[in-house]
Amino acid sequence: MSNTYEDPAARPLFGDPQPRDRMLNLVVAVFTSIIVAVTLVSAFIFPKWPPAGNNVFFAIIMVLICASHLLLIYWYRQGDLEPKFRTMIIYNAFTIMLLCVCGNLYFHGFGGEKTTK
Repeated sequence: MSNTYEDPAARPLFGDPQPRDRMLNLVVAVFTSIIVAVTLVSAFIFPKWPPAGNNVFFAIIMVLICASHLLLIYWYRQGDLEPKFRTMIIYNAFTIMLLCVCGNLYFHGFGGEKTTK
């Protein structure tokens, strides 16, 4: 007979996290952070120095969105969020990546009007 007391609050709220979920969250967080960092660097470097104010503003907004996304991933990994939030995390990461691609295309001048002198 065991007289050990197990506190129900010590158990994870939504069950034990799966190793696959933990790895997926880590890959999504790292890949999204890298793309946002590239966007931030591109905003300051391209097309010329000093950087354009709208480029820097856009990049800072992307960093803030990425920070809130990383916090959501952290809460999910801690077990504070339900498993149904995993789909929202993947969706948000995908939209952040698309927004960074659009920003980088804008910074590098793709799709702009070509003028000849």
